[in-house]
Amino acid sequence: MIEVKVVNVAIDANSKMPVIVLKEKTGEKTLPIWIGLFEAQAIALALENVKPPRPLTHDLAKSLIEKLKGKVDKVVISDLRNNTFYAQILIKKNGESIKVDSRPSDAIAIALRLNVPIFIDEAVLDKVTIGGKPIGDDELEEFRKRLKGLKPEDFGT
Repeated sequence: MIEVKVVNVAIDANSKMPVIVLKEKTGEKTLPIWIGLFEAQAIALALENVKPPRPLTHDLAKSLIEKLKGKVDKVVISDLRNNTFYAQILIKKNGESIKVDSRPSDAIAIALRLNVPIFIDEAVLDKVTIGGKPIGDDELEEFRKRLKGLKPEDFGT
């Protein structure tokens, strides 16, 4: 597994969708993940250490984990299937390890609130890099074009 950090949360100029950019802590590989607007806001607030007047969903999740005496060890972006990323939140409670499936954006928002490391499974990072190098602008543009053409029925049930 490769530890990453959040380097940017921005709006993709082409798709007008929020994107979070992760980068290896000890390397040059980067990973963009397009996310929802509310998740982008939650991540941006956590990055800037802004406390909302009322708890957001991720603040509630943090509070629930803490009140139930759990401890998040880390979050892992664990898979990429059909252009969709998957993540897990790894929690310890009473010596038991609990894996909770999550969207990457939610896992990252919780990790930032709890100050725990974010990892990417190396196989996932390899799927989105070419020749072990970071994705280039041409590859990103091609990915954006494919995303833009997707319709709800393309996802199946």
